[in-house]
Amino acid sequence: MKVIIVGCTHAGVAAVRQIYQEHPDTEVTVYERDNNVSFLSCGIPLYLSGQVKRLEDMFYATPDDLAVLGATVRIRHDVVKIDAAKKDITVENLETHEIFHDTYDKLIMTTGSYVIVPPLMGIDHDRVLLCKDYWQAQAIHDTAAQHHHIAIIGGGYVGVELTEAYAQTDHQVTLIQAHDQILNNYIDKEISDDIIALLSQHNVHVHLNERVKAFTADQASGGVGIDTGAHQYTADLAIVCTGFMANTDLLRGQVKMDRHGAIITNDYQQTSDPDIFAAGDACTVRFNPTGEPAYIPLATNAVRQGMIAARNLYGYEQKFMGTQGSTAMMLFGNTLATTGITLANAQKRGMDAAAVTYHGNYRPDFMHPNAPITIELVYDRNDRRILGAQLWSAHEVTQSANAVSIAIQNRNTIDDLAYVDMLFQPHFDQPFNYLNQTAQLAVAQETASQDKPAGSRED
Repeated sequence: MKVIIVGCTHAGVAAVRQIYQEHPDTEVTVYERDNNVSFLSCGIPLYLSGQVKRLEDMFYATPDDLAVLGATVRIRHDVVKIDAAKKDITVENLETHEIFHDTYDKLIMTTGSYVIVPPLMGIDHDRVLLCKDYWQAQAIHDTAAQHHHIAIIGGGYVGVELTEAYAQTDHQVTLIQAHDQILNNYIDKEISDDIIALLSQHNVHVHLNERVKAFTADQASGGVGIDTGAHQYTADLAIVCTGFMANTDLLRGQVKMDRHGAIITNDYQQTSDPDIFAAGDACTVRFNPTGEPAYIPLATNAVRQGMIAARNLYGYEQKFMGTQGSTAMMLFGNTLATTGITLANAQKRGMDAAAVTYHGNYRPDFMHPNAPITIELVYDRNDRRILGAQLWSAHEVTQSANAVSIAIQNRNTIDDLAYVDMLFQPHFDQPFNYLNQTAQLAVAQETASQDKPAGSRED
């Protein structure tokens, strides 16, 4: 079988490795327009803050690694056209500008995503940077030493992590967010308020409900002006972190896509064209809390999908289990870990969802030092199924988020989580683990609502 992989980030690397693990006689050709593969963009804040000394360490595979497995790896080659009906691709060698064609039996589309660049006046100002790939990461790092006041545009994951990295390196930071909270795809407002308070303690100025309308040259300072309509801000540098878009123009009109241009696949990562598979940021995923397709560009999804696409080239071997969108970040020594859907987003979708919030120390009071934990647990009131969780603490809570992710995957209820067996040892937790206790709050909340007399109103 002749397989072509277009684009080689996380999903592409995983696909190559899996193909040669199971079918070493496969002829695989990889086309990648950059000069590298496998860059971990999550390492950009770590490099900026000095926790990672070499940006090159953010690559976990090289073109040579894939070639050793047996693949033909053509870096600095841009696929400019795909003709799905003829199984033909047109390629430009970006070094020589030679144009040539290649053909495939199966194609895996792992072209990833690109930063959404708002159509704003002044977006091309030399003091306005984007944050995604290796070259953008290098620019962010190299400009940090010369510029003190940094404006971060967008309060999603990338924006908040960059905000912390700049604040930790003695920069003055302004964070501008269009919503009424930060991280609105991952957390509800209560924990957002806690994080904003923490950012403020580290001299970050957070401005909510303000959407940037234009960038201008600030003549007085030589920096960049930022116009939100309501206010004018100035900074030495602005970093735009306003989300990602699937990079799928090559297949537009040839396979089914959602309204945002992300490729729709079945459970086997197969597109509407049976000889084309897609994985990673180029396609949608099934979001298990809702059971619906969603666009969730995460490296964890990409590597799993890449492996699964590769396994299914020779027949239906492995289904994609869907995702909870589980993720985490470290902020000034505190851990935020999330999985599933937030209460606000569940209710926006018309789901009859409710939530409880747990506040308590992670282990018995006689243990020192100790740390409080805040947990919000979201569930469906109709079937009591767990839909999501958000955990915030100076204690390391990421594996607890993973435990809730498994519960969502398996469609467990608040009743299941309330009494599921979890270890107890005073060094680690309480006789009832904090996840048990949070679920017990949800059970009690539902019991109380059922006991209310007819006609009473639940606040």
